[in-house]
Amino acid sequence: MGQKLIYLIRHGETDYNRRGVVQGSGVDADLNDMGRAQALAFFQAYQHVAFDKIYISGLKRTYQTAELFIELGLPYEKLTGLNEISWGVMEGKVPGNLDNEYYRTLIETWASGNTSVATDGGESPDQVVIRQKEAFATILSHPEEETILIAMHGRAMRILLCWLTNHPLSDMDHFEHSNLCLYTLRYDYDTELFTVESSNDTAHLLSLAMA
Repeated sequence: MGQKLIYLIRHGETDYNRRGVVQGSGVDADLNDMGRAQALAFFQAYQHVAFDKIYISGLKRTYQTAELFIELGLPYEKLTGLNEISWGVMEGKVPGNLDNEYYRTLIETWASGNTSVATDGGESPDQVVIRQKEAFATILSHPEEETILIAMHGRAMRILLCWLTNHPLSDMDHFEHSNLCLYTLRYDYDTELFTVESSNDTAHLLSLAMA
């Protein structure tokens, strides 16, 4: 059946990112000026790619990140299975000492392999995997879409990259990310395996760093 080339990006910066506020799936923030500049820089670097389809999460920061491609008339689909993890009670808060301790303990719990533990009022990594697998079943059911762009979220990307590459979820923090970073993956329909070809690529943002 061939292969599928996947361009996987994290959304551009929001004011919540800049202020260190936890967003998760419960805060539907807009991109800020830097985020829109990042989206433009990515578009300028990759507008030559013949994307067959764009997939975004249900949160508007991913739509705004891919908007310039969508405005070209490229088909897109919103899949809520690609949403960021729900951070529950932490969402919308600037981490203070107590929240930092809570967050640190949670990350250490996941890193130790206990990924069934959910945030208070939110989701566990195991629960995120379930909805991501449903979303990817939809994506992979279209082999005719040979080159696709997926815009999603940081923690969700870390979880996704673990199970796509057959790593335990406890390794999720090994997959680094930053706003509007790019991972490229290739999926082989015959072997049903994903190969990561580039990781946390931000070369397209160099002009912003120099501005």
